[in-house]
Amino acid sequence: GAEVVFSVDCTKLKEHFLPGQREFDRIYFNFPHCGRKAGVVKNRQLLAGFFHSCTQVLAQEGEIHVALCNGQGGTPADRPRREWHNSWQIVAVAAGAGFILSDVRPFKAETVDGYKCTGYRSQDKSFCVEGALNHIFTRSTAPLCSTPMSCKTQLGSQKVSFQVPQILVDKINRGFLVANSSHPVRTIKEKLSAGLSQAFPLQNISSCLPLLHQGHPDGVCHSNIFWIALSPGEAPSSEEMSQELANIVLFSHFGQDTDQNVQEGCPVPKQFYLRPSLLPHAQAIIKKRAFSPGTLQVLSGPVFRKCRITPHSMPVFHEMLVVLAVSRGSENSCIQMLVDNIQTTLNSLHQGVSGVKPSISLQEATSLGTELNDFAAFERQLGEIQHFLCVGTDPDPSGSFVGVIRTAPDELKSHELVVVSASLNLDLLAMLLCGISDWRMLWTLDRRFLRQFPEGELRLFKSFSLYPPSYVHDVSFWVPDGEEFDEVAFHTLARRVSAEMVVSIQLRDNFQQPGTGRRSLCYRVTFQSCDRALGCQEAAEMQLHFREEIQQHLGVTLR
Repeated sequence: GAEVVFSVDCTKLKEHFLPGQREFDRIYFNFPHCGRKAGVVKNRQLLAGFFHSCTQVLAQEGEIHVALCNGQGGTPADRPRREWHNSWQIVAVAAGAGFILSDVRPFKAETVDGYKCTGYRSQDKSFCVEGALNHIFTRSTAPLCSTPMSCKTQLGSQKVSFQVPQILVDKINRGFLVANSSHPVRTIKEKLSAGLSQAFPLQNISSCLPLLHQGHPDGVCHSNIFWIALSPGEAPSSEEMSQELANIVLFSHFGQDTDQNVQEGCPVPKQFYLRPSLLPHAQAIIKKRAFSPGTLQVLSGPVFRKCRITPHSMPVFHEMLVVLAVSRGSENSCIQMLVDNIQTTLNSLHQGVSGVKPSISLQEATSLGTELNDFAAFERQLGEIQHFLCVGTDPDPSGSFVGVIRTAPDELKSHELVVVSASLNLDLLAMLLCGISDWRMLWTLDRRFLRQFPEGELRLFKSFSLYPPSYVHDVSFWVPDGEEFDEVAFHTLARRVSAEMVVSIQLRDNFQQPGTGRRSLCYRVTFQSCDRALGCQEAAEMQLHFREEIQQHLGVTLR
């Protein structure tokens, strides 16, 4: 009952089918080849033309199946694997047309009735298909829109709007923690709350926490802050501002003073910034004594921090902050109760997902050196920490620090009560529990991610984008004389220019010119997406744009 069409050009599929016939659920191309002794370059060109042609005739959720002989594809699934330059580079070629590799299976000719492998060097001869692989491609989500976005939020007693920083456009107001969300971040938050409620009375006060803070974040390096300019006409008057400052959340009691931050190369603080922590909200509650001793106050929501690029460093994540006021002298036993409860809940979740019991431990803050991940390092800027909460066998700076335990500063203590708080990075916990290797996957717009967690069920995550290609570019430049290079700003520019497509930035060379003393830096920038197609040409254009931006915004001289 099938229609057979002959003389079809695989690079011009649209021309062979009427408009009503161009929504194929499957397109199969078994062992494509240019014929005779065509080299790898010609066969890559053939595949490129084929994939671009498929975009016009494939259904939105359709699949492309391409069978290749062992070694041709150039992926880790090949045994043995060819050197990259000697393969057909099928994943990178498909990415240029907007497709991602979603599965690889053995090609078994014997399972297809009547199938015969033929065409060796354009002759009626068979060829070896032992170890051949079927590569299954699907459509990638579209590139992110770079249109500027405004957001409204509560600031004191009035609503204001502001332009969202470009790297956060796809992350503001995503609603991961709302009641009908099935995102694993919300599931973990709800499970932790349920476990804690069995040991303590619990009150959730997360619904009305403002995104913006106002004031001077002392103790926090200003290069880690997302500074915000309110939309024209939105800024409160000086009289309103002085009134709101009495109630606004500030970092004024933390760490170093502003003068020291300026001396260390941080810019003079501005007025408004996206909240980097929920801790000031908790401390505002403590100052007002708006809590019941013995009752857990639970705050949760996204927080925003500029940071370097690593698989576990997030410019935005969901923080869960639990605060408990206890009688003086009982804080140590209270901390142990909190940790035991969190440990029991996480053990249960992890065993349910993977069948493996994780190691969850408290690490004394004084016993740890400087090898901390960005989450833990930033928390140290917010004030003194008693303990770090770690998941794993040994503390691993790349991702095992997932929470901190602290008591309130002296000025917030009373004669009778001590306030204990535990801050948890829900995104890191989701990654560790569900086996997600890249934080960016938590924020993907591809619906295949949430389909793996129906009704909030936690499962081991299976990536729908296998062996994504990576593209390596180097950039070197002279640093302005007498200035300290702001590496966080450098990484933040890379995030913005690439729409989070940069997966790694490594310092390759730090050179000081004899005589002049001029300093030159060379960085290796690796572009790779975890969830959508990224082609070679697109990565090259990002690199060129990145070079222009660092020259314009960081004042460097390109070499």
